[in-house]
Amino acid sequence: MMVDDTNAGFLSEAAAAITDGTTALGIELGSTRIKAVLVDSSANTLSSATYDWQSEMVDGHWSYALEDVWTGIQTCFARLSEDVLFRYEVPLKRVGYMGISAMMHGYLAFDENGKQLVPFRTWRDTTTGQACEKLIQEFQTNIPHRWSVAHYYQAMLNGEEHVSDVRFLTTLSGYVHWKLTGEKILGIGDASGMFPIELESKTYDSECVKKFGSLTREFDIGVGIDQLLPRVACAGEYAGKLTEEGATLLDHTGVFQPGAEFCPPEGDAGTGMTATNAIMPRTGNVSVGTSLFAMIVLESPIKAVYREIDLVCTPEGKPVAMVHCNNGSADLNAWVMLFQEVLRTFGKSVSPDELYSKLLNISSEGRSDGGGLISYNYIAGEPITGVETGTPMFLRKNDSEFNLANFMQSQLMGVFATLRIGMDILTGEEGVAIDYLLAHGGLFKTPVIAQQTLADALGTPIAVGENAGEGGAWGMAVLALFNEYRDAMYLQDYLNSHVFRTEKSTVLDPKPEGTEGFAQYLEDFKSKLPAQEALDVQGTE
Repeated sequence: MMVDDTNAGFLSEAAAAITDGTTALGIELGSTRIKAVLVDSSANTLSSATYDWQSEMVDGHWSYALEDVWTGIQTCFARLSEDVLFRYEVPLKRVGYMGISAMMHGYLAFDENGKQLVPFRTWRDTTTGQACEKLIQEFQTNIPHRWSVAHYYQAMLNGEEHVSDVRFLTTLSGYVHWKLTGEKILGIGDASGMFPIELESKTYDSECVKKFGSLTREFDIGVGIDQLLPRVACAGEYAGKLTEEGATLLDHTGVFQPGAEFCPPEGDAGTGMTATNAIMPRTGNVSVGTSLFAMIVLESPIKAVYREIDLVCTPEGKPVAMVHCNNGSADLNAWVMLFQEVLRTFGKSVSPDELYSKLLNISSEGRSDGGGLISYNYIAGEPITGVETGTPMFLRKNDSEFNLANFMQSQLMGVFATLRIGMDILTGEEGVAIDYLLAHGGLFKTPVIAQQTLADALGTPIAVGENAGEGGAWGMAVLALFNEYRDAMYLQDYLNSHVFRTEKSTVLDPKPEGTEGFAQYLEDFKSKLPAQEALDVQGTE
């Protein structure tokens, strides 16, 4: 939470902390926004800055150019530095700790000289179906489309020439960390989306490594998968320091100095768990952004293999069941921007935040089942429902009640519909117990509305804390701060005693009317899924 700038005492203390370098900096590269957050030693936000960007299709793959990665990071850091100077009248020359987070998984491949071999293939890709089928059969664990090993193996199956030259594979967070520190390290949460993890040893599963070697022997790649992957590290482990080259990458002006200690880089799922203090069994969090996922910390590993459930880890290496939907609030955002354009044609100027709040509040006046309106937010393919390419689609029944309130209600329920399908497997077939879930992301800045809809959708109490809008960059800064305490306590103890001790949150229970309405909406949603499948077929003709 931002602290009141009128507090002269705080301003003085903050300026001293910035000057002394007793701060931590978290940077997260999300799907549509890069964000940097500077915090003091108590995890209070001192300054933040953002940079907007978008993925693009390159050779049939969702991608971001690495040049854009650095343009975004440098611009974001420059804005942060300007804000620090403006607020506290001191330059940002150093920090004590740093951490890098980014969208999980995907495929970044480099040769022995560190040259990128093919454009970055992101989590959004659904081009690895053949590889996933073979790997699931071989490993007897779910391997989602977006996992790095799936991309690597699919490249082999496709006969791509670059495969024989691969000498390092990593994720986006691992790549940025490598360039800033020189260390090829990855936090266990992000690493668990590259290759299956062995919970006891907290490194890559040795049996799966052997099986992958046997499976790929015919391709004669000459190096084992375990030699290509970054070293796995858990929260609090030393992960290198900012080098002179890294400091220059961040800040071309030369003001920012090297030497900050890094924590292991993590994926946005790991920072989401940290930012919501949801890293203990029977808890979890729901993160809403361009993608949407729920992370449920397990008391014990689940028994069966489900294509809808990923098995990953908390930043400390505890088992997590992840229900990952490729599509989150991006289609809802597009509709809000369309309404903003309509207002502009009438000469009306309304900020996106104000418009979002107004429209979300209007949704509460709609029918609990959406009034016969159905929204598919499938900008990309959606593996959970077997949709390969995805097409945003809005449908209404002949007898629907077509008005703005029901439209917004259907849009909001459409954001959570696919998540519910995956969660039903965990709570139904596996009997996973969940006491409550913590939600975070910009959608929850508007009080109550999205939170209540999510509670009704999942039939589970949903909590939203004061830092719900801060997101993963703040969570990454918190993980960086934990480095100072790694020899004294576990991450959970640190979060409880140092970060969330005075945290206030609101908890909303499911309402019977809302739960029944969502069940009807979901039935309609499922019944019209063949329309998405038909669009998939047309897109391949």
